[in-house]
Amino acid sequence: MTRTAKVANLLTVVLPPLIILACIVVFWNEVVGPHDLVVAFAMYFLTGFGVTVGFHRMLTHRSFRTSKPVEYFFAAAGSMAVQGPVINWVADHRKHHAHTDEEGDPHSPHVGAGKGMKGAFRGLLHAHVGWLLTEHGRADRAKYARDLVEDRGMRVVDKGFVGWVLLGLALPAALGWLITGSYTGALTGLLWGGLVRVFLLHHITWSINSVCHFFGRRRFETEDKSTNVWWLALPSMGEAWHHNHHAFPRSATHGLGRLELDLSAAVIWSLEKLGLVWDVVRITPERQTQRLAP
Repeated sequence: MTRTAKVANLLTVVLPPLIILACIVVFWNEVVGPHDLVVAFAMYFLTGFGVTVGFHRMLTHRSFRTSKPVEYFFAAAGSMAVQGPVINWVADHRKHHAHTDEEGDPHSPHVGAGKGMKGAFRGLLHAHVGWLLTEHGRADRAKYARDLVEDRGMRVVDKGFVGWVLLGLALPAALGWLITGSYTGALTGLLWGGLVRVFLLHHITWSINSVCHFFGRRRFETEDKSTNVWWLALPSMGEAWHHNHHAFPRSATHGLGRLELDLSAAVIWSLEKLGLVWDVVRITPERQTQRLAP
């Protein structure tokens, strides 16, 4: 990957959050205030953990066991992130792991994009957003997510996707109204806790598909091109330790190093202490050492 391509890729990740930050500064106390940010952060983490803890670590990889009500809660919360029905999401991601960075991977930046800078841009564009137009939701559900297809409750959550999306927009609007007691507060709550939150969380999730398969650090022996990207760790709630995840897909913790921040793992740990989850999969230091790249 050329230096120019790396810089361009970095800008596509960093610019949208910077634009949002600039809007907050410019329009402070006009179309955005402290209550709007509180609502936005609350919805971001509710729906974000729905994806990272629920869709990904719990349902896709079965990194821990829990009760059906907890499963359905996280599936509903993840659905409010507007990343597609839960069974489709899981099927797509399991297909990604079955064919990582090779033919059949729904969103690899390295397959069929060509060489050179042009190929790098084309691959990154496909991994970031292009795959949504060509591959999203097309993985064989019966093949890749049979366990969820056979779960009646999960099918109900899956079919109610549109309803969960509407709830994910109604909640921040209702919170804005409750906090301010005004329709204006409801509208700004909808804007920041709904629309902006969806955009930002989408962008961070897509960055795992693109950035975390293109540049960053690797320390384990894997056959794919996954990487760890430390500066995406906080906004992605730990998902940016993506190379660690590909080395140990069933691990409930992706931040395997002492300084690798993983908020999703912290949520799972807290739920375990409360007795709400159990049989949490963890990777011993000995197993990690065995997989270190030469």
